[in-house]
Amino acid sequence: MRKQTEGSRAVAEAVALARPEVICAYPISPQTHIVEGLGEMVKRGTLTPCEFINVESEFAAMSVAIGASAAGARTYTATASQGLLFMAEAIYNASGLGLPIVMTVANRAIGAPINIWNDHSDSMSQRDCGWIQLFAESNQEALDLHIQAFKLAEELSMPVMVCMDGFILTHAYEGVDIPEQAEVDAFLPPYVPRQVLDPADPVSIGAMVGPEAFMEVRYLAHAKQLMALDVIPRIAQEFAQRFGRASGGLVRGYRTDDAETIVVALGSVIGTLKDTIDEMRADGIAIGVLGIQSFRPFPLLAVREALQKAERVVVLEKSFSVGLGGVVSTDVRLALAGLDPRVTTVVAGLGGHAITKASLHRTLREAIAGTLEPLTFMDLDWRIVNRQLEREAQMRRSGPIAENLLRDVGAVASKVR
Repeated sequence: MRKQTEGSRAVAEAVALARPEVICAYPISPQTHIVEGLGEMVKRGTLTPCEFINVESEFAAMSVAIGASAAGARTYTATASQGLLFMAEAIYNASGLGLPIVMTVANRAIGAPINIWNDHSDSMSQRDCGWIQLFAESNQEALDLHIQAFKLAEELSMPVMVCMDGFILTHAYEGVDIPEQAEVDAFLPPYVPRQVLDPADPVSIGAMVGPEAFMEVRYLAHAKQLMALDVIPRIAQEFAQRFGRASGGLVRGYRTDDAETIVVALGSVIGTLKDTIDEMRADGIAIGVLGIQSFRPFPLLAVREALQKAERVVVLEKSFSVGLGGVVSTDVRLALAGLDPRVTTVVAGLGGHAITKASLHRTLREAIAGTLEPLTFMDLDWRIVNRQLEREAQMRRSGPIAENLLRDVGAVASKVR
């Protein structure tokens, strides 16, 4: 059924079609509309049997999800930003226990300073926690990935994050195709857990493991991630056959076959990149974009194959590793080990900073000309950065950084120093 709806509502409807039995969540922008929609369905009785559990924190949300999944229930939750960090301990427990929980991460910047807008710093901070991480380009793909995520999680008995850009996707109204319940039922079988807490057949889950077996347990989590590299594209192919559209998979190229320059990116910015690349192609520039749908597990071979003929690679990132540089570009460079393309990292869009076609045109043309620095912060205001560095060099009590920068850009009133 085709309808115009908010991204969050589309995801809520997709999750409901997967027939979850337990939903637990704590509200935090920009994921709140998703769980509000699901809560309304449970209250009306249109999503049943399902228990919606209001919890007192994000840590409690993941703890309840762990308990529900361990008891054999198909389980879902959602979070963002500081909420994801608050549940970090339990996130590691969920993956370590091999529980097939599905969680939406409505990507949002991490403070301080407080910022509610989109970048990828929250999910990137948990890249080593053992969860599969799938990134959506559009609201249609976000909807489709949630349906695939339950199948993927339950086949491998692993938790899955579906990452969608906060506000850019969650609060945007777009036309989406929402499947019928019978179609989803045919694609997603009833949940049969690999492990379950059952009073009639008591077992221990999450028992203490010492040095004699801990490394082996951790390796098995890694082995499942490697298995996911085969399962993710197979499920995506089955989804395309059943529903008539391609969503998900490991990577997806756009105009990359003859591209001398390829931009690598995740999430909704791929749409803006496609428009930019079309315009540059019209000017005779051989450029394309490679979208990464699966960030964890990272598809080294697929990325290598897609990029091996390129003369240069520009990795556009909405997060970065402080003190080092790119997060995604580190993985891309590993995929390209032994090959010769020049790899440049461009950090953009932090804290919701607009990524415009004009800036992309300028930055990509500089990359092609060879004048771009290996690590570039697109549209960074060096004027206020340098002013703050000078301020700190001149006086010991230089004041709080964020507030100083706001004064420098005229966002708040201040006396002149």
